[in-house]
Amino acid sequence: MIVMTDGLKALAGNTIRNALMRFTRSPLSGAMSGAACTALLQSSSATTVAAVGFVGAGLMSFPSALGIIFGANIGTTITGWMVALLGFKLQLGLLVLPLILIGTIMRLFGRSHVSNSGYTMAGFGLIFVGITMLQQGMSGFNELIPLEQFSSTSVASLALLVLVGLFFTLVTQSSSAGVAAALTALFSGYIGFEQAAALVIGMDIGTTVTAAVATVGRSIAARRTGFSHVIYNILTALGAFLLITPYILLWEAISPGALIANAEIALVAFHTTFNLIGMIVVLPFTKQFAHLIERLIPDKSPQLTDTLDPSLLQEPSLAINALQVAIEKEFHQLLQHIVILLNNNPPSSSDNVAPIGLTKMQQTLDQTHDYLDLIHLHREQSEEWPRLVALIHTLDHMQRLHERCDEDGERAITARSTATLRPQCEQLLSGISEIEISIHDKRWHDATDHATMIASEIREATTTARIAVTTSIGSGEISVADGTARLEAIRWLRRVSHHIARITDHVTKAYSASGE
Repeated sequence: MIVMTDGLKALAGNTIRNALMRFTRSPLSGAMSGAACTALLQSSSATTVAAVGFVGAGLMSFPSALGIIFGANIGTTITGWMVALLGFKLQLGLLVLPLILIGTIMRLFGRSHVSNSGYTMAGFGLIFVGITMLQQGMSGFNELIPLEQFSSTSVASLALLVLVGLFFTLVTQSSSAGVAAALTALFSGYIGFEQAAALVIGMDIGTTVTAAVATVGRSIAARRTGFSHVIYNILTALGAFLLITPYILLWEAISPGALIANAEIALVAFHTTFNLIGMIVVLPFTKQFAHLIERLIPDKSPQLTDTLDPSLLQEPSLAINALQVAIEKEFHQLLQHIVILLNNNPPSSSDNVAPIGLTKMQQTLDQTHDYLDLIHLHREQSEEWPRLVALIHTLDHMQRLHERCDEDGERAITARSTATLRPQCEQLLSGISEIEISIHDKRWHDATDHATMIASEIREATTTARIAVTTSIGSGEISVADGTARLEAIRWLRRVSHHIARITDHVTKAYSASGE
């Protein structure tokens, strides 16, 4: 499963994730996209990580991401169908050996898509070799865990089997492997249908435990997503447990004896059915479900870097999305500091100035830089390269803009208190307001136009002001010290407006590179 999943991710992972985001506009479309994505990638974890990344990066609403998670549960059942229909019915264990050989040769000697296709092919073949080996090894399975001691009619025994299934998934870290093992045990006659159904229910819950543990210490979006997965699967499992007997009775009513004759098909159908019913029942109440999760896991103290989830680094495109959102939040904070300075209200060193202090701002920028250092791309192989480069330039200008606020803050006060520079201060304040409105509406091109125009006008105006200051110094109208302070204030205005213009321009380029 790992080999095939890795091959599929390398072969079409980015395309599938882009389609996942593009086609997810509501919880319903999210569920359909999630099911399709998981079926194609053969990995619910890859789908879940993508959903977490989209929410964290502000590209998708939390309810829409929940739809993806609901659908991912259905997508995972495809593995069971593949095993039941091909692994048992067609007995492909020996037939796929040449396929594995061809796939290995393609992986070793091919390049790019050929190599990834070979890896996928080899993984596909290995699944059926594994199924054959599972059947052969099942002879000792009964001695290890005597499942016949668990009564198929006792609720307590079936509940215990649910826990066995949960534990199996925790050990193997793969519900797909667990379902394959349960199918093999059922096909080999070591357990009955009721026992296999209870095991599969437990394995469905087991996948959520792994996801929940993986979100510890992660972003709010990751924790909410992981926790919602746990609650949803537990609710679905409770419904599935109650569904076992009615499901068996329905099979017997339609075709007596068919369930025993086609037990493995019936088990996979049961797995798909209870996940489908769970999705149909919960989907209309997705918004209410999302509100419940948000209440259970409130965002008490939102941080500027809360999108920088380490788990997203496995998928560079998602990590870059998260980085871009963090940079936009930090840019807003820096603009607020400039407004504070130009309003003659300099931030104190106590770090209590709204929204956050300059020392914390520096720590935030450093954290963002550290995260950026962990994103590595190959220029020739990645479509994300232009966007990453644009964000590197953006962060560089933001660091320098922070220096203007922190180290040169007094120069802003001088500019504000100097009558000849007050019009440029007002112009910069007005421009920042226009820029923030454009950014809020996601009109980055307009923000860039505003910022560039303001920087150009301030540069022209301050050139004239600079000449006037030096003339006043030379004529003795002002002292050298006062004149120097005014020249520093002029330099501050020019630098700040320049950095703002460059930041908006680079973020605009980042959006253009992402196709937005």
